[in-house]
Amino acid sequence: MRIELVTGDITAEHVDAVVNAANSSLLGGGGVDGAIHRKGGPAILEECRALRASRYGQGLPVGQAVATTAGQLPARWVIHTVGPVFSTDEDRSPLLRSCYSTSLAVAAGLEARSVAFPLISSGVYRWPKEDAVAQALAALQAEQSTVQVVRLVLFDEPTRQIAERVSQTAHDGGS
Repeated sequence: MRIELVTGDITAEHVDAVVNAANSSLLGGGGVDGAIHRKGGPAILEECRALRASRYGQGLPVGQAVATTAGQLPARWVIHTVGPVFSTDEDRSPLLRSCYSTSLAVAAGLEARSVAFPLISSGVYRWPKEDAVAQALAALQAEQSTVQVVRLVLFDEPTRQIAERVSQTAHDGGS
């Protein structure tokens, strides 16, 4: 699996599946979640409501993932995952890594070959960007998957530069 780091708008990615840093309600929100729902149109919300009415009556648990149509997005599917809120008192990194691994497993189950991820939990959930990138890369690199290309779509150039630095440090063995 090839992992690419790019700057851009995740709603414009031409991939099989786009990962949504979703609100646990699955009914939209701010940030990536709001953008995906706005640009993808009502079909995404319709499928999310159906999921809430069936399997996820209490909402999607943190670290889990579920797929819907991508509506009007250039992708085929949206994979919704709920990231943890960063805490200095509790190590929630396993939950953050689970967002990536379960989303990748859902993508493989859909036979997706390309997936675009945002940097989960690094916005309103205030996960420090360096560690968010390190957790994302660790989770993705640990997975054996039929997905061929994973694109980590970073919101701005400073975040992409952080990601490049973290990726290079990880590649160099932490030196």
